[in-house]
Amino acid sequence: MRSRRQRSIRILHNYDNLETTGVSPVGTFCLLHLKVPCPGLTFCTISLRERVRKDVTLRGIFVKSSKKIVFFVASFSSIEATAPLGILAISTPLLKAGYDIRIIDSTITPNYKKRIMEEVKDALCLGISVVTGPMIRETVDVAKMIKKWDPDFPIILGGWHPSLLPGQTLEAPYVDIIVRAQGEDSMLEVANRLRDDAPLDDVLGIGFKRDGKMQLTPERPLKTLDKMPAKAYHLADFDAYEKVCGRRWTMYVSSLACPFNCFYCTNAGVYGRKWNALPVEQVVEETMELTKRYRLELLWMADDNFLVDLDRSLKIAEALVRAGSTFKWSVQATTNLTARLTIEELTLLRRSGLHQICQGIETASPTVMKLMNKDFQVLGDIYQSTERCIKAGVIPSFNIIFGFPGEGSKERRETVSFMMDICQKFPGAEFWTNIFTPYPGSPIFRQAAKLGIEVPKSLEGWVDYFPRYTVLPWLHGKDHQRVQTMRDYLRIAFDRAPIATTGHGRFAKAIQHLTAYPARVRLNHDFYNFPVELWINRQLKNIVKLPKPSVDAKRLQPETAPSCT
Repeated sequence: MRSRRQRSIRILHNYDNLETTGVSPVGTFCLLHLKVPCPGLTFCTISLRERVRKDVTLRGIFVKSSKKIVFFVASFSSIEATAPLGILAISTPLLKAGYDIRIIDSTITPNYKKRIMEEVKDALCLGISVVTGPMIRETVDVAKMIKKWDPDFPIILGGWHPSLLPGQTLEAPYVDIIVRAQGEDSMLEVANRLRDDAPLDDVLGIGFKRDGKMQLTPERPLKTLDKMPAKAYHLADFDAYEKVCGRRWTMYVSSLACPFNCFYCTNAGVYGRKWNALPVEQVVEETMELTKRYRLELLWMADDNFLVDLDRSLKIAEALVRAGSTFKWSVQATTNLTARLTIEELTLLRRSGLHQICQGIETASPTVMKLMNKDFQVLGDIYQSTERCIKAGVIPSFNIIFGFPGEGSKERRETVSFMMDICQKFPGAEFWTNIFTPYPGSPIFRQAAKLGIEVPKSLEGWVDYFPRYTVLPWLHGKDHQRVQTMRDYLRIAFDRAPIATTGHGRFAKAIQHLTAYPARVRLNHDFYNFPVELWINRQLKNIVKLPKPSVDAKRLQPETAPSCT
């Protein structure tokens, strides 16, 4: 941590933030004395002597007294961008405590690095929320930029990645503090300690460095969602996100955790498996207010498993209908819970605005289902629930994982045949595919070394750890290329509706329809050599440039994959 003297010297060098009453330009100074020696005051008058021995009086900002906190949001998917829910969550307690919050999202902020440098000059610290994968690239770039400017400026990382790999994250030389799991209380306490030059040892759920050595404090007990403060949605620039995405939408969390323990899922690594939820009345009141105030057309319910309490789900729908809601909303749930819904219940949910149910089927192979710990999943039930969803006007959407350990060509073919059968029998059903990627915190991650997977040894090593491109010891070379080609054909074989609506939608859809039929023929016959349709698809799209996200794959974890509309 910085000493008081270091903090003062740093801000004095930063003459952009000082008002001089003496001769300019302002240069490098040595501290003589404080005319107003009040450490609690933000603004203090300081007497200084310049190198050339001219006395100059400046009015400046002590960094340690600053109540300004800058948060940076690295780009994840530029064409499906919306407000960063995690940052909005931890901002609420800070705002109540009188802190000034600035959020800089690289997706919507031109010259975001320049803007960051402007904002941190008089700030207390920089906070960054990050998930495993490509978001780390911009995170590292920004952190290194700040440390080059001032090695003592505090950089704090929070979010899924630091929560699941706290030690390795904190080892990075450009990271000073990490906040693990729920950060609302922890971040506020960290900010208060930084302002007071107080030690961090008694702040639960964080990690920090002292004399170059890492210190991890005990875990902070998790709070149920109803004990957490509301998100600071007013900090979000929904107009800017709409310009990028073409749609006004955001995420909302009405429940936390999932009672199941699928081996590929990271959820239990942070929240455990004890499901908890907000009361029906609070969900309805907040969603109605949120959508009206910010003119939102879509809410992505980022619950890990929305349908755990079916009675609660139906009561939310009933209350939304009574309140006259007009917005669309989407949820994610396991296939077995979706299968419980009757056509009447689905119709009620549709009347309330439910637009889509995203389900993590992941595989149609009984062998792989068992390996994934998905014994609760029954394929016959999925056929029935898909039919009911389509009849009720609710889009059934499914996530698929190819390449899970134990999946061979036979098991993969079972999954593709199931996908084709569902889509042909129930037009409107959607599938999104990934390649298996063992994420930190998932049960399967503990077997990574045994499986021959080389786990990154540093924070920067996780930049390319992403399920669209993953190459596995048992899925590489021609086999890997074959799966990628198959996934390309699956993308063009049937209609899918992403969140983003920008770009030349009609033209893109016309291209997709042109190549859809031959793509289905190939998928039915498991033949992917000479993929001329994919070449035609790319050439036609090059005629009119379509929007391309910074990261255009779908996340494995449901909690970070708002792929529904």
